[in-house]
Amino acid sequence: MQEKITDKAGDMFLKYGFKSVTMDDIANEMGISKKTIYKYFDNKDHLVDETVAYVQKTIDAIIEDIMSKDYNAIEENFAIKNVFKNMFKNAKTSPMFQLKKYYPETYAKLMDREICTFSECVITNLEKGISEKLYRENIDKEMVMKFYFTLVFGAYESDLFDHNLSEVVKTEVKILEYHTRAIATLYGHSILEQQLIKYKENQS
Repeated sequence: MQEKITDKAGDMFLKYGFKSVTMDDIANEMGISKKTIYKYFDNKDHLVDETVAYVQKTIDAIIEDIMSKDYNAIEENFAIKNVFKNMFKNAKTSPMFQLKKYYPETYAKLMDREICTFSECVITNLEKGISEKLYRENIDKEMVMKFYFTLVFGAYESDLFDHNLSEVVKTEVKILEYHTRAIATLYGHSILEQQLIKYKENQS
C-alpha cells in the first residue's frame, strides 16, 4: 500500500503541483481514508519527501535502461531529455521549481542525490562520446560535467528563466545543444544537427 500511495501521489504532485495537492485529494483519488495514508506517512512533508525519492529512483532506472541501449552519446542525451519531457508533460510549472520554493529541505536532499547520479551519467556519456569521435579527446571531463550541471540546475535557481513547464523544456533542450556544441567534433556537430531536426519534427 505504501508504494501505491507514493506512486499515486507522484502522479498527482507532478500534474497539479506539490503545494496544490492535499492529503484529502490523494485519499479521495485512491478511494481510501486519509487515516490509511497517515499510517505510512507522518505528514505531507514526509509524503513529499518519500514520493520525490520514489520518482527519482524510477527516473534513474529509466535512464540506466536508455544508457544500456545502442545509442551514440548524443542520441542518448536526447533520449534522456525526452524521458523528462514525457514524464512531466501534464505539469504546468517545473516540479523542481515547486520543490525548491515550497519544500526546500526535500529539494536539498534531491540535489545531494542528483549530484552523484548526474555526475556519473555525464562522465560516462563523455567517455562514450570521445570513444565514438563525437566529442573532442582533449576536453576536461570533470570540468565539463560541472559546467553542464550548473547550466541545467542553475536554470531552476534563476529568475531569469520562465518556470512554466513548456518553457522549461525548451530551455533544457537549448542547454543540451549549448553543452554539446561546446565539446563536439565536426562529426559530433553533424549528429547534433540530426537530433535537433528530429526533436523539432516531434514537436510539430
